[in-house]
Formats: sequence, structure tokens, C-alpha cells
Amino acid sequence: MDDNLLLRAENYLQLELVDQSHAAELFALIDGNREYLKRWLPWLDNNRYLQNTVDFITFSRKQFAESISLTMVIVYRGKIAGVIGFHRVDWVNHSTSIGYWLGENYQGKGIMTKACRTLIDYGFDRLGFNRIEIRCAPGNGKSRAIPERLGFVEEGTLRAAEWLYDHYVDHVVYAMLRTDWNPAR
Repeated sequence: MDDNLLLRAENYLQLELVDQSHAAELFALIDGNREYLKRWLPWLDNNRYLQNTVDFITFSRKQFAESISLTMVIVYRGKIAGVIGFHRVDWVNHSTSIGYWLGENYQGKGIMTKACRTLIDYGFDRLGFNRIEIRCAPGNGKSRAIPERLGFVEEGTLRAAEWLYDHYVDHVVYAMLRTDWNPAR
């Protein structure tokens, strides 16, 4: 994988490999959306200071260098709008999962669908994945709409799959195989 990775989804939308130059803007986006994001993301309490974001970027770059994961910022019209990436890359089985989040003000513009489509194309075409999953909490309708819109198959529900502050949440598992992928969707 390329250290200067940049994937262009549209003229106004691109995915950039997360870098320390993104730290301040990314932290500001997290901090400004803390309550909104906390409904579905379990890591907000561990990212209270700029240094936490710097540490996250350092960790993400290390995992990228070791081909374990890929974390990218979503840049919409020159501003960081969110994060997307491949988690738990399984090179033996040519599979991975996508995780993502978007700031509240960037919702409803088709940004995440385009970002996912771009990352999926990259995963199938350039990295040789055979299977890509997206997991979402059953009640997270906005997140579930992404794999459904892109034609992923709902494969089932993992019960109590994630600890979310004070309770467990299930995960609905969606998957796409390379042979089923239609990037025109």
C-alpha cells in the first residue's frame, strides 16, 4: 500500500491517508460532533484531547505500514468531513471490513456512499480483496443505508457484538463479494 495514498471520488471529494497534518482539523471535527457521534461510536471518551488524535494517527500509520489496516480522512470541498477505512485486513482470506463516520453537518449529501464506493473499488481492484464487510448496529439507520444502497447482502446479526459505554449492541453484518460488485450502483 502506498504511503501517499489519495483516492479521488469526485472533483470535490477525496480520501487521503490519515497523516499528522490532519490532526488539528480531525480533532476539531470529533470534538464538535462528540455527542452526535457518541450514539454509535465507542471510542469518543478516549479521544478528549488533541494528543489523543495525534496518538490515533500514529497508531493508524503504524498499522498501515504493517498492512493491518487503512485509515483515511474524507475530504469534502477542502474540509475533513469524516473518516473511513479498512479494519482487520485478512490477507490470507482476501477479506476486510469497512468502518466509517461522518460529521453531522456532512450528512445527507451522498458523501459516505461515494466514499465507500471509492474505497470498495480500491479494495477489489488494487488490493485484491474477495470479500468486504460492513457492520452496523440495527438501530443505526443512516449507517445501514450505505451497504444497502451499494447492494451489499445482509448476512445476519451478531448478538452483543460491541460494548457501547454502558451496554452491548448487536451488529448487522453486510457483505460484498468481488464477483457481485457493481461499481455503477
